[in-house]
Amino acid sequence: MAKPEYEFFDPTERMDWVPVEGADGLHEIVLAKDDETGDYTRILRFSPGCDTTPLGEQRHEFWEEVWIVSGAIHDLGLDQTFSAGMYACRPPGMPHGPWRADDGCVTFETRYHR
Repeated sequence: MAKPEYEFFDPTERMDWVPVEGADGLHEIVLAKDDETGDYTRILRFSPGCDTTPLGEQRHEFWEEVWIVSGAIHDLGLDQTFSAGMYACRPPGMPHGPWRADDGCVTFETRYHR
């Protein structure tokens, strides 16, 4: 099986938040991952004041879909703020970020190859 089989549960009670290397205050919970393809689903948490400038502008070789669950993030490259309930679908190579989350933010993300 490529990804694990789970019935409903609260991942924040069963799984640990892991720091994302390169940006203080950025943490993730990888919910499910396919080790063969590298596809995965995660929750990403920006602590209040988190700034991902050290990671620079991002471009990926995979598709990425992001839904903002709570809070808001400000894209420093676009000089735009995106808030809870907003959604993005980014094809491979689409530039985004870096981000700042003055009051914190939580996103739900899927990353996959075709």
